[in-house]
Order: sequence, then C-alpha cells, then structure tokens
Amino acid sequence: MLKKIALTVVALIAIVLIYAAVRPGSFRVERTARIAAPAEKIFPLINDFHRWGEWSPYEKLDPAMKRTFGGAPAGQGATYAWEGNDKAGAGRMEIAESTPASKIAIRLDFIKPFEARNMAEFTLQPEDGATQVTWAMHGPSPYIAKLMGIFFNMDQMIGKDFETGLANLKTASEK
Repeated sequence: MLKKIALTVVALIAIVLIYAAVRPGSFRVERTARIAAPAEKIFPLINDFHRWGEWSPYEKLDPAMKRTFGGAPAGQGATYAWEGNDKAGAGRMEIAESTPASKIAIRLDFIKPFEARNMAEFTLQPEDGATQVTWAMHGPSPYIAKLMGIFFNMDQMIGKDFETGLANLKTASEK
C-alpha cells in the first residue's frame, strides 16, 4: 500500500514537472486604459522616472526605498535603480526607446527577490479627444517561472498592479 502511494506521488510530481516544461517560453502582461487627456500631457509622466512617484503603484511598496537616478534626465538613456523591502525588491530600469507622445520602451532588470530581464512598454494612441494608454511587460519564462506559473497567475498578479498604475496615471493626467 505504501509503495502504491509513493509511486502515485512520484507520478504526480513528474506530471507537474513535465507540464511546466512544455509551457510557453515567454510571457506578456498587458492592460489598457482610456485617459481623457492628450498624449502630450501623459507622456512626460512616464518618460521621466522622477515623476513615477505621481502614479506608479510600485513607488508605494516601501516608503524607505532607496532610489538612484542616472543617465539622461528623461527619455532614452534615463536610468532608475531601486532597493527596497521584500515587497519592493531591487532592480534597475533604463529607457531604451522614447518616441514623443507615442511610445516608451524600458529595459527592466530585477535583482531581488529573483533575477529577471524583461521589457516594459507604454504606448499612447490618441482616440476621440482622449488617449488609449497601454502598459505591457514581456520577457522570457525560465523553467522556474513556468513551474511557479502553474500555481500563481502572473497575469492576474501583475495585471492588478498595471490597472492600479493606469488608474493613478489617469488621475494625474486629468487634473
């Protein structure tokens, strides 16, 4: 009887490990919000890391977070590094592409609580006197992320943060 239970447990673990191995090798999380403001008003809030405190939900994770700004003051080449508590972790961002009032692409390197290299993109599309703002993040899914993805829905976890950030961006832009 004990042998059958052990074999069943081993088989279940093997199934989970194999299932994780065949999951997609990359991920993408994306949210969009309609903001009643011109793209020219929204763009500077995203394009300048010094202004992220006005809207980013991640800025509120650790009031004592250490922030370091470098490179260009804003736009392509601007950098932002942070080191915070367990919730905030540590990492670095660099604006890799900045097209006025339409797109910002950011290299996003997480150091803690786990290492990851991703891209974040903000696109702004004028639409009937407002702007559709899309916040997306994409990158590779190494095996450990695939395994964790079986038990935790990354789209829901990060998506909620993006929704909060876009709502904050909407409030800041529509003032």
